[in-house]
Amino acid sequence: MLLYTSLAAALPILHLVGAQTTTAAASGTWPTDIVGTWSTKSNQTLTGPGFYDPFSDRLIEPSRTGISYSFTSDGYYEEAYYRAVSNPQNPACPSGIMQWQHGSWVMASNGSLLLTPIDVDGRQLLSSPCEYDNAIYTRYNQSELFERYSAYTDPYHNIPRLDMYQFDGSPMNPMYLVYSPPQMLPTTTLNPTSATATSTSASKAKRGLGELDNEVPLNWKPQFFGGENKDVVHHINADRLWWIGLAMTGVGGLLYLGPRRMGIQL
Repeated sequence: MLLYTSLAAALPILHLVGAQTTTAAASGTWPTDIVGTWSTKSNQTLTGPGFYDPFSDRLIEPSRTGISYSFTSDGYYEEAYYRAVSNPQNPACPSGIMQWQHGSWVMASNGSLLLTPIDVDGRQLLSSPCEYDNAIYTRYNQSELFERYSAYTDPYHNIPRLDMYQFDGSPMNPMYLVYSPPQMLPTTTLNPTSATATSTSASKAKRGLGELDNEVPLNWKPQFFGGENKDVVHHINADRLWWIGLAMTGVGGLLYLGPRRMGIQL
């Protein structure tokens, strides 16, 4: 069954963020310039039913890696991540990770954004085909704090662009507006663990799962609450990860050898 993974909440980080100069609109708790569905340049990873199917409880692999966030004007958000993780020791064996969450968001008085997920709904799928025969599918729960954001028209592409800065000020990859209004799944709890479980009770959610296995066979269909069969794991394409790893190796070689052939010392 699913392994419940409750990560440390980001709330304490708020105390580490001082007064910041922000480009965020400070006219309200939920500024309107961030409303919509945003995605990184690949434009293939998007929030909504094309990434996570709550009825069969499965993550659906996009054709390309990327990040997507959706925000509503009344304080709800959804996020979708699909990333390749390089393996420096064995570049031909990268890993793939997919993450999905939704919940509520608010802009603080200093312009920072605080995202609080519904803890029982988040999902993560980790695929490392060179190490494990089975993908590892878990619940995922991580609050997020963004120090600031900037929404403006990109001067090169001439489309709305969103720059978000993590809690330590480091920038994320820029995202571009894809849908307005946003493309999202329902904002309520989609997969309650039992009739008495709440989104604030991690212990109840964990007990509601029964026995826990951290490796899920790719063709396994568990019995969920009420006896309903659900497909739990969507396999991340190992061949695609191999080509991504090969590309990373090639780019790294060019960046290293190119300057040396020109007599430039790194």
